[in-house]
Amino acid sequence: MKALLIDDERLARSELRRLLRAHSEIEIVGEAANATQAEEKISALRPDLIFLDVQMPERTGFELLAALADPPRTIFTTAYDQYALKAFDFGGLDYLLKPIEAARLAKALARLQANEQTSEASAATEGVLGENDQVFLKDGDRCWLVRVGDIRLLESEGNYARVYFAENRPLIPRSLQILEARLDPQRFVRVSRQHIINLRYVRKVEPWFDGGFLLRLGENDPEIKVARRRAQDLRERLSL
Repeated sequence: MKALLIDDERLARSELRRLLRAHSEIEIVGEAANATQAEEKISALRPDLIFLDVQMPERTGFELLAALADPPRTIFTTAYDQYALKAFDFGGLDYLLKPIEAARLAKALARLQANEQTSEASAATEGVLGENDQVFLKDGDRCWLVRVGDIRLLESEGNYARVYFAENRPLIPRSLQILEARLDPQRFVRVSRQHIINLRYVRKVEPWFDGGFLLRLGENDPEIKVARRRAQDLRERLSL
């Protein structure tokens, strides 16, 4: 798994690099000292995983993630414990406090591997849903029986997913990766780490930064940003 280290402190990056030598499954492909460098290197190197500091000059780690249409898996590394809840709201896999302990890092990487294995196992045991299949959704006291083809958008919120259909937006306890494995890839497309869209509901495509797209689905749905590396596949799917 390719990893990028993002921290404004050189010594912190060096120490994390040293700790990661014990984990041969992690290949460090680069380092960045601020959010601007990180954006450039994420675009060029396409890491699977980033180790991300929160407090950095000019822009925080959260501001960096908000600017990325398709952020990699993220493990936060910081000296401040007050940002933990916000980190998981941004889909962080783990939150490591500096100075990072070797055992704590190993636990975070084991959790990452377990998540990957769980997703693969779920995909292997659950069948793909057709457009006319119905699924039961529950959010608090509200319940719905929804035709799969009526779902236009799924949006990741950490280990949960928000499901968009009609005027409803329930939040369900399923990761986007697990849901992706159950949806027909000819109809539902993962366009970013945060979003899966139903191609039938794309009503507008606009050019975006560096060869990417902005997608518009329902009138009140969020604007979807598609990075360049996914835009080509989407262009082919939407073309005649």
